[in-house]
Amino acid sequence: MQGKLHFIMLLGLVHLISSVTPTRADIKFSEHPTPPSFIVILTDDQSWVGSSLRMDPNDARSQSDFFHTPQMERMAALGMCFKYGYAPAPFCCPSRRSLLSGQSPARHVYQKHQPGWCREFNTQLTIPRMLKDADHAYETAHFGKWDFRFDAPSPEDMGYDHSDGITGNATGGAKGTGGPSARNDPKRMFEITDKAINFMKTSVSAKRPFYLQVSHYAVHLDIFYRETTLAHTRNRILGSKHTSPPFAAMTEDLDHAVGKLLDAVEKLRPTAGPIYLFFMSDNGGREAIPTEANPRQKPRNHPLRDGKGSMYEGGIRVPFIVLGPGIAPGSHCNIPVTGLDILPTLAALSGYRKPLPKNIDGGSLTGVLKHGNRGRVDRYEPFLFFHQAVTRKPQTALIEYPYKLVKTWDKNLVELFNLHSDPGETFNLAFDASKQAQEMHARMIAFLEKTDAETLKTMDKVSLKEMFQ
Repeated sequence: MQGKLHFIMLLGLVHLISSVTPTRADIKFSEHPTPPSFIVILTDDQSWVGSSLRMDPNDARSQSDFFHTPQMERMAALGMCFKYGYAPAPFCCPSRRSLLSGQSPARHVYQKHQPGWCREFNTQLTIPRMLKDADHAYETAHFGKWDFRFDAPSPEDMGYDHSDGITGNATGGAKGTGGPSARNDPKRMFEITDKAINFMKTSVSAKRPFYLQVSHYAVHLDIFYRETTLAHTRNRILGSKHTSPPFAAMTEDLDHAVGKLLDAVEKLRPTAGPIYLFFMSDNGGREAIPTEANPRQKPRNHPLRDGKGSMYEGGIRVPFIVLGPGIAPGSHCNIPVTGLDILPTLAALSGYRKPLPKNIDGGSLTGVLKHGNRGRVDRYEPFLFFHQAVTRKPQTALIEYPYKLVKTWDKNLVELFNLHSDPGETFNLAFDASKQAQEMHARMIAFLEKTDAETLKTMDKVSLKEMFQ
């Protein structure tokens, strides 16, 4: 009965949004009577399979077999869920810089002259700067984890009006701070949610459009949760890949905080004008957590390969959901998208009139938000690109769906996968499809050279043929 009531309430909510905001596929996103407002919810270290939402509606493996996250399911029911949603990088800091600027980490964090480029990064176009240029009325805020490291620019340095300042993992309870244990406000998730809600209310009251990024500290280690939530997860049958009740409790508390923000958006919507909400994680989930006392039968990111820190799918593919006017509720899209696309999308939706700089690597999602799989994303380069080096394991990936090329520099290894038929990246097709591999490898090297990215210098000019010998 309770499940049926929840379903009826959900249908009612979908109907309410549909009645307030048009969902016709031919709507012109940039012609709202009032400037739209935007919200980005960024979770930390959340796996593609880190919720009860089925990321691929045709694959039961694409959801957790232990966590219950009804609010994340609710978000997907209200908007568009992307099967191939990607973080800009498999680590926190480069993803956060890239989301703000629309630029690949190859241009800044993993650039050959990293210190100099990080200083130059502070002068680049950012989401808040772009929106204020589109309309000076925009009010902008960032609450939660900042984690820019290196030269440590503040949110205000990058264009934000309001923020929590230069925060990092330790602010929310990082590794070594006492977890797993219970807290009234685990990972400060309700504190930053309340700040976000108050900011939205103030902006709407002042009749100002807003941009809000809520960057959660969860589900990064250490593990903190509410005792009442842990009581529920402890009494649940364990999954085959997710077996930690404390981690499940933290995930479900995060879900509750997300729902609280969604409730506030619904209350503000009649007077706020159009609101678009983007939900994603900064990178893939960890492969292991220290509190897993119960044995697992499958990897934590199954069916994806590897996890955080890796260029395989488990490290970069993440939950990615968008909702707002003109986006069909409960829709799914199979076109690969990335956090780099958020800045160009907001530029298109806000009516930004200037051409975007050539060093913006993302593209506007308005075509796919309107038309789903019939739409397209136009980027300066027709592929998704991922790279890390310097203080990380040098590894590069390039996606031209359905193909993905992964280069692991210290092993002289190039691998080609078909993501459509082989989501677990089990079969290396580089030998069988050598022409495809060579062409993608050439584009990979050309982009690295264009951005002056760091790799392993002795291997920059190694040919694909030599690598296969």
